[in-house]
Amino acid sequence: MASGTVEQLLRGESQESTETPNQDVLSRNDIFEVLRNERRRLALQYLEECDTNAVPLNEVVDYVTSRQTGESMDNLDSGNRKAVYTALRQSHFPKMDKIGVIDYDPLRGEVEITDAAKDVQMYLEYVPEDEIPWHEYYLGLTAVTAALVAVTWLSIFPFHQLSWQVVAVLMVLLFGLSAVTHTFYAKQNEIRFENFFRDER
Repeated sequence: MASGTVEQLLRGESQESTETPNQDVLSRNDIFEVLRNERRRLALQYLEECDTNAVPLNEVVDYVTSRQTGESMDNLDSGNRKAVYTALRQSHFPKMDKIGVIDYDPLRGEVEITDAAKDVQMYLEYVPEDEIPWHEYYLGLTAVTAALVAVTWLSIFPFHQLSWQVVAVLMVLLFGLSAVTHTFYAKQNEIRFENFFRDER
């Protein structure tokens, strides 16, 4: 899905088209429905990491159980595993299949991620309007530091008296403060998503 479509979803806008709706495009509500549950998020994460198309249900169950309990996948508590197995098989996978992020075959016990699942990751990576577009910020910062180096090297007033040591310190400070600020915003976003997607087992 194009970035413009993601932006429309975030704003609650509908995508106008005279063509037949694309079944691979998730609605805003579908994306929130998938992401607000930890087990669904973990299952999608595992399916995205797998090289094969169809993945056995038991593999996903082992991974989700291990991530939730902290137990080794080779030594899972049978009670914990059964709870995850039942929830995924009877509730989460049928729901995810209906939404369109996976193809679930309960008879074969296999799960396969779909192209529509990419929209979920794009949604998490999308930068809202009220946040800093960091790629543009760092491009601008690079341009500023390059200009500072140029005017110092050409001895242009009032930078002609600056030493290269001072220029180096200024550059380190600029990028250091930027990195700290970027890290702060990233942590705030993590907290925001954790609070928003209240977990349902």
